[in-house]
Amino acid sequence: MVSILVNRTYRNLFAAQVLSLIGTGLTTVALGLLAYDLAGTDAGQVLGISLAVKMIAYVGVSPFAGALAGRVPRRAFLVTLDVLRAGMVLLLPFVTEVWQIYALVFLFQSCSAAFTPTFQATIPDVLPDEKEYTAALSMSRLAYDLESLLSPLLAALLLTLISFHWLFLGNAIGFIASGLLVLSVALPVAKTVQRPFLERLTRGSRIYFATPRLRGLLALSFASSAAGAMVIVNTVVIVRAGFGGTEGDVAWFFATYGAGSMVVAFALLKLLEGRSPRSVMITGSVALPMLLAIAAFYQSWWSILVLWFLLGAAGSAVMTPGGILLRRSAHPEDRPSLFAAQFALSHAGWLVTYPLAGWLGAGFGMTTAFAVLAIAAGAGAIAAVRLWPAHDPDIIEHDHHEIEHSHPLEAGVDHAPPLSGEADAKRGHRHGPVRHAHPFVIDDHHPIWPKG
Repeated sequence: MVSILVNRTYRNLFAAQVLSLIGTGLTTVALGLLAYDLAGTDAGQVLGISLAVKMIAYVGVSPFAGALAGRVPRRAFLVTLDVLRAGMVLLLPFVTEVWQIYALVFLFQSCSAAFTPTFQATIPDVLPDEKEYTAALSMSRLAYDLESLLSPLLAALLLTLISFHWLFLGNAIGFIASGLLVLSVALPVAKTVQRPFLERLTRGSRIYFATPRLRGLLALSFASSAAGAMVIVNTVVIVRAGFGGTEGDVAWFFATYGAGSMVVAFALLKLLEGRSPRSVMITGSVALPMLLAIAAFYQSWWSILVLWFLLGAAGSAVMTPGGILLRRSAHPEDRPSLFAAQFALSHAGWLVTYPLAGWLGAGFGMTTAFAVLAIAAGAGAIAAVRLWPAHDPDIIEHDHHEIEHSHPLEAGVDHAPPLSGEADAKRGHRHGPVRHAHPFVIDDHHPIWPKG
């Protein structure tokens, strides 16, 4: 898996991701403690709302980032967003009111909503081989897990020496370092096709909803968000108010959750040998509601630690292979908009589950919160089984009817003159009826998924 780090471009991008996420992890811990400092035992509700604000930014802004992909240089775009995020996070130590948390979180996460799908869509172009890309997904998952594991450990160490407000400075340093690493490499030029802005804005979601495996991925994303929201929103309350733990103990619980996810990320290539991504992802999704239901009756500190580890492992099994599905489901020129659609649609689930976890935990207690979110995760798992057919080949035999239509022109490519009556930005031609087989994705020639 680590052999892909021989590729200098990917190695620097991966290092940038790790540094950025470690900084983000320090802020995640600090933000929870800041909420507790301002709101006491209502910290879960405050954190739940602030995370919902984050999801609003993700859902609302990321489709526009997908529409802009290819219209601005990738490297300059990513570096600018890193610099902006560094500046915004430096303002968080000066927050004195809860509403100020919400405002800064929205601005900060709007930049992240543009950065993350653009970054994710770049990796398949850097590593076009599917096996290497699968390894990169594992590495990316490990980067996220390092944020869950190493960042809280570092936070626990730093909190013995400094106030949690200084953790925000670590995040800013992480973003600046990330920007410098991105600046140090030349990124592949994104392949683009000239289309009207509204079509670019909606193209990713249209491909997404027309593809059965991606409809299943959306249901799996919701199941994962139900479990993850319970951990992220209510850990600080469970540990501080429920068990009388310290700030450092909160960090250890987040680290345990990340450790479970990391174990599965390390094993992903082995898990996928002889198995389809569907079987691995569905298995993880079935485990999530079972673990949440057991956690509803937790009795001890150690039982929650074990359940946090298992929830991290199951969540990683559900979400880590998702990039494989996205890569298989679109042409290179459509990947930025499809990754943006996945980013927005998957985070719509978090938009529901984050405030739900905070509201249920604060208003009805942790047992009720665990039970309701277990039901939500179970519903997502069942929906995924129904929406994503077990038989899901890449190559599909299908029919085409006779059709005459035009294509948007590919940017930077010379084309023959358009047919009479066509706009300058389009190329028209006619297809006769044909039946053939090839790797099937939704595109201009294939707007509908074949039945059967």
